[in-house]
Amino acid sequence: MTEVRATVDGGEPVQTGPHHDRPERPDRRNVPDGEARVRDLLDRMTVQEKVAQLVGFWEKEDGESVAPMQGEFGAAARLEDFSRHGLGHVTRAYGTRPVDPAARAAWLWKFQSELVTGTRLGIPAIVHEECLTGLSAWQAATFPTPLAWGAAFDPDLVAEMAAAIGSSMRTLGVHQGLAPVLDVIRDPRWGRVEECIAEDPYLVGTIGTAYIRGLQSQGVHATLKHFVGYSASRAGRNFAPVHAGPREVADVLLPPFEMALLDGGARSVMHSYAEIDGVPVAADPAMLTGVLRDRWGFDGVVVADYFGVAFLKLLHHVAGDHTEAAVQALTAGVDLELPTGDAYLTLPEAVRSGQVDESLLDRAVLRVLRQKQELGLLDATFSEDPPREIDLDSPEHRAIARRLAERSVVLVSNQDVLPLAAGRRLAVIGPNADLASALFGCYSFVNHVLPQHPGVAAGIEVPTVLEAVRAEFGAELVSWAHGCDVDDADRSGFTPAVDAAATADVAVLVVGDRAGLFGRGTVGEGCDTDDLELPGVQRDLVEAVLATGTPVVLVLLTGRPYAIGWALDRCAAVVQAFFPGEEGAAAVAGVLSGRVNPSGRLPVSLPRSAGAQPYSYLHPALGEGNEVTNLSVTPPAVFGHGLSYTTFAYSELAVPATAPTDEALVVTVQVTNTGAVAGDEVVQLYGHDVVASVTRPVAQLLGYRRVHLEPGRTVTVELTVPTARLAFADRTLTRVVEPGEVEIWVGTSARRLAQGRTTLVGQTVPVTNASPRWTTSEVR
Repeated sequence: MTEVRATVDGGEPVQTGPHHDRPERPDRRNVPDGEARVRDLLDRMTVQEKVAQLVGFWEKEDGESVAPMQGEFGAAARLEDFSRHGLGHVTRAYGTRPVDPAARAAWLWKFQSELVTGTRLGIPAIVHEECLTGLSAWQAATFPTPLAWGAAFDPDLVAEMAAAIGSSMRTLGVHQGLAPVLDVIRDPRWGRVEECIAEDPYLVGTIGTAYIRGLQSQGVHATLKHFVGYSASRAGRNFAPVHAGPREVADVLLPPFEMALLDGGARSVMHSYAEIDGVPVAADPAMLTGVLRDRWGFDGVVVADYFGVAFLKLLHHVAGDHTEAAVQALTAGVDLELPTGDAYLTLPEAVRSGQVDESLLDRAVLRVLRQKQELGLLDATFSEDPPREIDLDSPEHRAIARRLAERSVVLVSNQDVLPLAAGRRLAVIGPNADLASALFGCYSFVNHVLPQHPGVAAGIEVPTVLEAVRAEFGAELVSWAHGCDVDDADRSGFTPAVDAAATADVAVLVVGDRAGLFGRGTVGEGCDTDDLELPGVQRDLVEAVLATGTPVVLVLLTGRPYAIGWALDRCAAVVQAFFPGEEGAAAVAGVLSGRVNPSGRLPVSLPRSAGAQPYSYLHPALGEGNEVTNLSVTPPAVFGHGLSYTTFAYSELAVPATAPTDEALVVTVQVTNTGAVAGDEVVQLYGHDVVASVTRPVAQLLGYRRVHLEPGRTVTVELTVPTARLAFADRTLTRVVEPGEVEIWVGTSARRLAQGRTTLVGQTVPVTNASPRWTTSEVR
């Protein structure tokens, strides 16, 4: 067996939190009687029964490939393989193929009942599903992608969405959701950017924690993905090596997970496929045990990313066979192998041969049994009737989807053409204008599963942008031309598009991405890019329409930011929508008409070019370049940017002259709607440590608050920021708050408006799990 030893340097991770009040720590419900029960079950288990609790079963058919490298594995396990010993998880009972929810629920209840009555110990399985943009099931509501959550800067609404998703899941007998994704965006070339929330770890942490609270309020466990480092792959390539230093890991990549566990109470964590500096996370006890459990006190379950244990042999080559891979993963702290048992099913022989101590199985099985107890599964019999009338896309779901879509649309630029006046003739042009799937991300059911089932309807009502614009402005005023496809070189549609634009008052060009899997899309898992120009010949289409002289409103339906700096001055307006979901077309149309006053803010900087990547607004002074290089990396639109149809003024910024290093600083600012229409402003508070023991970012988000203001109204926004928000890993890699001067400012983006300064006074303070991490806010 290959012996792997690894260590992780560093102290406590950064303390982060959302802008609302700090909740109580969650009740783990591991009461003594319950603990005695799970230990009694463990004591009665054979080795085979223990291993059965540590694997999943995926009931799927040939050709249903919705996970990476499925073809590398042999014949799938069958239910009969587990019929005598039990089962840990049922994998994607609803999310593998389009099936009627009620019929599938009947199948699942029967499946679970057979586990209860047909196995010696009668323990049901945990059912897990993907739920990143809604429950991944046919006919289920599909919400905006996580990048749109970040653009909305609205944790409470994200929590409401997650609660609706969790309710649907619980109704269908699903117990665990494989979301949220807490990877911090490091390079927009990476295909999975659309699954992420933001390039700022605090925004990722606040929004992600809100999602966890909402989902788990319905009795469904959230699973944090992907712990850790997955998004920092070299050159933005999926599964590429990660060479992040320990300070980047501690200060950027770990904080959202720390917050989600300590403050959100997430009950499950999924390991990353990544290898960090040569050590695969799936085989790294320093991460999976040292950080998660010893440092943060996590007592939930660590699950494998799909086939991630077997990848220790197949991709990382740190194990000679599946048994070695299983032993390494189990030893490191991977409790449960998903989606099947390709490696863990070899563990009984590994125990008999002495390759692994049975106590490691016991450790993992106890965690799984405790989770089943928390979920009420140890008392479930499935003798009741399954649900028969199921509405997975109710009016309540659609109302939430509509509000989140509306708040996520970002008006990037506007030369006073928007909102469009009534009665104008519009030419709607572009590959994404009349394509429903262009509204959804890779992990939506529509784009993840249905491409393998051609001819099957989406199962939900999804108006396209063209249909929504016709409904908004009147069909008789709207012409249409396709122009080109998303990602091929065919220009034959340019002439009709140019003709349509030439006879219109305004051309609305709807361009962007097609989400897909493993090269079958322009963005999504395994769909990376080395070019941040619009895919295919879409820019050529825009240039052709611009040449007509007709004002162009560029609408981007994408899963990543593109290098569109050239368009900001040349187009009459630029509207960015990150896969806005089933109600996204109406949201875009509402922004065009002015029915919706745009309030989305960029959760990731618009890139200057592919060659300027990786880039983050969280860069130190040398990261800007300027005189020290001939290459500019300055983005055409920065993190936090977004325009409105009204104007806001900031005044009376109050920053305390000093604040103790171990307490908080209270900042207040007055915000006034100085325009003629009501609107939402996202008040953003930033800081910069002027002199520190290591280089610090030139800007760091410390807090934010979304406020609604009627015309002429003024509110005072108060933000109480724990000084731990300014913590970082010092030269010894200890997480600390250092005394010294800090620049503080508020604004509508990372660019400065009202400014002030404070001085942190006192001793250098180490940050611990007990340190406050929440920026609280008040509006008066």
